[in-house]
Amino acid sequence: MSVTESSAAATTQPKSGSDTKLVAEIERLGAMVGEVRQSVGRVIFGQQEVVDETLITLLAGGHALLIGVPGLAKTRLVETLGTVLGLEDKRIQCTPDLMPSDILGSEVLEESAKGRRSFRFIKGPVFGQLLMADEINRASPRTQSALLQAMQEHRVSIAGQYHALPQPFHVLATQNPLEQEGTYPLPEAQLDRFLLQVDVGYPDLESERQVLIATTGVEEAQPSRVMAAKDLLKAQQTIRRVPVGESVVEAILNIVRNSRPENTPHDEVKAHVAWAPGPRASQALMLATRARAVLDGRLTPSVDDVLALAHPVLRHRMALNFAARADGVTIDQVIDHVCKPLR
Repeated sequence: MSVTESSAAATTQPKSGSDTKLVAEIERLGAMVGEVRQSVGRVIFGQQEVVDETLITLLAGGHALLIGVPGLAKTRLVETLGTVLGLEDKRIQCTPDLMPSDILGSEVLEESAKGRRSFRFIKGPVFGQLLMADEINRASPRTQSALLQAMQEHRVSIAGQYHALPQPFHVLATQNPLEQEGTYPLPEAQLDRFLLQVDVGYPDLESERQVLIATTGVEEAQPSRVMAAKDLLKAQQTIRRVPVGESVVEAILNIVRNSRPENTPHDEVKAHVAWAPGPRASQALMLATRARAVLDGRLTPSVDDVLALAHPVLRHRMALNFAARADGVTIDQVIDHVCKPLR
């Protein structure tokens, strides 16, 4: 299928003269991303969906929230992606006593040999291209708000001065779904800044067997670099040029708007949803579907891409009311109900 054929009814169409060039760019990007997946797969076993959703997040230029119990290779995944994508990766272990300056950096007073005093800004770990915020919900609200500015504006404010963050800049935050003592739930505004919520589950039997054999020997496989930071930035621009058909746009609007109690025709949504996704969810779904199509080697996304990504895009942008939680209703069940007419 050519881009010209697939975008006849597209909302985002390339100019006719650039069709061939765009097709070549998308195909080159698809081949490069395929190499990235292979390189990551030499180190991360049995988490292909997690790897794909994380790559989709990075290709779309967003941040990801990884939810899973300890020991599921979340930290290993971030380190591996940093190596494979050629990004400078940093790690923050979030704790209740972590201060904003521990993340952003601070100014220190220095005195020269001549006795002249001046302030010098020392950059914190946020000045990296791939930042892992481990157990982000253990950081205090004050520290979380400092990280929120970095995620949204790609710059930080220190002593009244703005400091731009490196490009690209992505936050991959982890959260333990079980241990909630001593944690501070992420506010809705910060949750909305994450493009996807990636749920990390246990590997299957064969994958766990691979992990057991590959990681307990004398030598472990090492990932190889496939891309550089400039390649990722170029890839993110290419993703935004991928044409999207009208049926995909309508599917995105249908799912997001029908997840809101005030817009939906579904009684289950009206009865169970207390907080619903805003327009940023539609934007996230649009970018993510484009990235997923390229990841699969296709030139345009389909409605199947929308359905596949509805859960990771919406599950952290919705909240159930007390009655729904008391009845054992889950967010995933509500999203399934909204998506059902499109399946």
